[in-house]
Amino acid sequence: MNLLDRYIVKQFVFTLFFAIIALCTIFLVVNLLENLDKFLDQNATFEIIAKYYLYFFPEIIKLLTPVATLISTLFTIGRLSTLNEITAMKSGGQSLYRLMLPLLLVTIVLSFLNLYFNGWVVPKANESKKLIEQKYLSSSNHASSLYNLYLRDTPTRNLIIQFYDATMKQGNRISIEDFSDENKPRIIRRLEANTVTWDTTNNKWVGADVLIREFDSDGAKILRFDTCDVDIRLKHNEIEQLKREPSEMNFDELRTYIAILKLGGKDVRKQLIAYYSAWAFPFANLVVVLFGVPFASVRRKGGIAIQIGAAMIIAFSYMIFTEVSKTISFAYNLDPILAGWIANLIFIFAGLIIIFKTRT
Repeated sequence: MNLLDRYIVKQFVFTLFFAIIALCTIFLVVNLLENLDKFLDQNATFEIIAKYYLYFFPEIIKLLTPVATLISTLFTIGRLSTLNEITAMKSGGQSLYRLMLPLLLVTIVLSFLNLYFNGWVVPKANESKKLIEQKYLSSSNHASSLYNLYLRDTPTRNLIIQFYDATMKQGNRISIEDFSDENKPRIIRRLEANTVTWDTTNNKWVGADVLIREFDSDGAKILRFDTCDVDIRLKHNEIEQLKREPSEMNFDELRTYIAILKLGGKDVRKQLIAYYSAWAFPFANLVVVLFGVPFASVRRKGGIAIQIGAAMIIAFSYMIFTEVSKTISFAYNLDPILAGWIANLIFIFAGLIIIFKTRT
């Protein structure tokens, strides 16, 4: 990296830092004004409010980093254009493509950092934020319990748990129905238990006050047990996972959550599209550079105002198209990986067209 590259990178990183701080501050102030009365009604202390926004901060950074990256690109390259430094660079034999290289390298690194940040740091912060949110911003309190849980433990087995206490690792009023076939189901066995408890030592479920009915061509056979092992494919930690929102799960946990739903026979295309979109979103930083550099390298009337306006239009167009593409992809049954990345692919293609049409 030569002196000119370091100069461009320094300007870009400096502007990016302050753009993120400015955008996040505006977002936080607006959100605080919206929710302050709710905090005051619940007698929340300053410490609670500060913790809430501390945990909210990662989510805001996740959403606003691509916008800040675009603004930083426009300001950095726009300043070079305003001061005629781009003209001097071109006179020295440096093309626009070469000018973009340090920014592309920085945004690639930034994208991978965002990938880890969005996938593992943000969900942890969201989980802590929700605890405060449920206590001070809504009427419902956070609980470690699940009610009226209906699951397909396997494609031929229905599992019904009226109440599950994750702290006690115990389910109450359990029903398990086994069927002969997935396409033409006929019930062959039904188990009812007052409770089932997860045995941490032996990694199995133990039922209490168990009643089993087995059905065949000769009728029904009834078995009763005070205690017995209960065959449930789902483990305690997997059931506990179901009470969490996807936004509170890191990428590893989210993949496991989708696998649980899929094994139970649920159509998980929508969840998979959202999962792959979450992987693709950090690379929006790279996408916006492809738009920002050619746009800002040409001097236009209006200066900074036009650049800021362009930044907002491009950023919000990308975000809107990302959400719309999920719905369209689900409706037309596109491959989830393609559906998750389609917004990036289309915008990268459009950005490359703009670059090739810009004088280098």
